[in-house]
Amino acid sequence: MRINVLETTPNASRPGPATEWALLALLATLWGACVATIPPLTLIASRTLVAGLLLLAVLRLRGVRLPRDAASWRRFMLQACFNSVLPFTLIAWAERSVDAGLATILNSTSPIFIFLLSLGLQGAEKPSLVRLVGVGAGLAGICLIVGFEALGGLGRSLLAQLALVAAAVCYACAATLGRVFRGLDPMVPAAGSLLSGAAVLLPASLIVDRPWTLAPAAESVLAVLALAMFSTALAFTIYFRLIRTLGPMSTSAQAYLRVPIGVAIGVTFLGERLAPNAWLGLACVLIGVTAMTLPTRSSRVGVGLDRRVSKTRT
Repeated sequence: MRINVLETTPNASRPGPATEWALLALLATLWGACVATIPPLTLIASRTLVAGLLLLAVLRLRGVRLPRDAASWRRFMLQACFNSVLPFTLIAWAERSVDAGLATILNSTSPIFIFLLSLGLQGAEKPSLVRLVGVGAGLAGICLIVGFEALGGLGRSLLAQLALVAAAVCYACAATLGRVFRGLDPMVPAAGSLLSGAAVLLPASLIVDRPWTLAPAAESVLAVLALAMFSTALAFTIYFRLIRTLGPMSTSAQAYLRVPIGVAIGVTFLGERLAPNAWLGLACVLIGVTAMTLPTRSSRVGVGLDRRVSKTRT
């Protein structure tokens, strides 16, 4: 029986944990980049459009087509709203009035909301006590690295801080929703959601930023292209692949890894030194991410089912 080109069958054996950890770290690195010389809305819209078109071209070269049914595109649009349109806009607005340290902590709370969502959603992977410990340890590690004094700013810019929490909730919803794309090539939902997001963001950028009046430096334009290729197109493809192989909870561990990776870059290339509490924070993050990415019984059962389905289709 011929397999639909929109559906992919998992490998005969599940990828090793080293591969998944490497992809998780790469995703955290890619999503830690930013460009500060272009207005946030125009930056988001341009990188989303370029990344979506790039993935569309790659899919065409591979002979894979995007779905044409309305139901799939409604799911792509919903995923785009939760994974880019709403959180990117909320974060861009909130970070104008929230200190960087506190913003980092609040942006790292999405695993908590994924944990809470999984408790109430039917059919979702039920979290274990180990996962709960991992979520808590990871967030404690972020606070130790950033500094607990950053929490002293809670309540000062309440609306902006609530916007950052709302962005974290959006990311949690996006990861949970991402389960519906498990039967697709990871590049398909990545391209579909990015193109859907661009359809919303581009008109907003034209109205708010009037990009034709901007004169960005050549370095900024090159940086946007790099963000589109690596931190958006490649990152979203890895994201949907990890949603399929690790699940939403484990994939959300990248929210904790972004800060230690940034610290490691500073230590390695900028000669920065870590305070003792930062070393303890790194240990907590490592413990938390390990606990969150340990395979559960339900995930092993899911992989087994996927294998049996793939055999029946072939």
